[in-house]
Amino acid sequence: MYLEIILLSFQVSIIATLMNIIPAVGVGWFLVKRKTPVNFIIDLIVSLPLALPPVIIGFFLLTSLSNSSPLGQLSQIIFGKDIVFTWFAAAIASAVVSFPLMVRSIMVGIADVDTRLEQSARILGAGAWRVFFTITVPLAYKGMLAGLLIGFVRAFSEFGATVVVAGSISGSTETLPVAIYGRILTGKDNEVLELIGISILFAVVTLLIHNWLMNKYSYRESK
Repeated sequence: MYLEIILLSFQVSIIATLMNIIPAVGVGWFLVKRKTPVNFIIDLIVSLPLALPPVIIGFFLLTSLSNSSPLGQLSQIIFGKDIVFTWFAAAIASAVVSFPLMVRSIMVGIADVDTRLEQSARILGAGAWRVFFTITVPLAYKGMLAGLLIGFVRAFSEFGATVVVAGSISGSTETLPVAIYGRILTGKDNEVLELIGISILFAVVTLLIHNWLMNKYSYRESK
């Protein structure tokens, strides 16, 4: 009965997480490793989605992606249709809202890396990219993995920005949170409780996977 809603929610969350991986790692690394005057501004911009109501983010995305905007016109040229009120718009909204959480977790992981190991690798002739992929990433994997999982969960539960920029179109943009809200409005209490139960189940499973992975890798490191 709810398979279409669940699959769409996973699709939106996975795409949102994939869109965030590279920029989140890049921004997290820059904020930790490069102390520049613009760090404060970058950090402020990255953190804004945490402080703003999601509906405001949805409004800005709606304006930015409308067919009268440059991005909207580009979408018309490339895809022949608007981005707004599609599942991809929901993915973009979910990516924007979950991005700060991913960056924060990744920053913690990168900050825990012993800089002496990175410096030693550079002294031995390793380039910046090699140091990053052979030293930084393997030692910061916990923070990066936590960022991916937290970002996925946040994207999966996103509602405010999504409903503004993507709407609630059955079979197209009706994610799990949007479906719950729609059934609350129509008084379908039994369906609301069932969907809430599904949401809690997915949240618990995700957290169990996260804890299992962390305990697994911690056990390997202790051997």
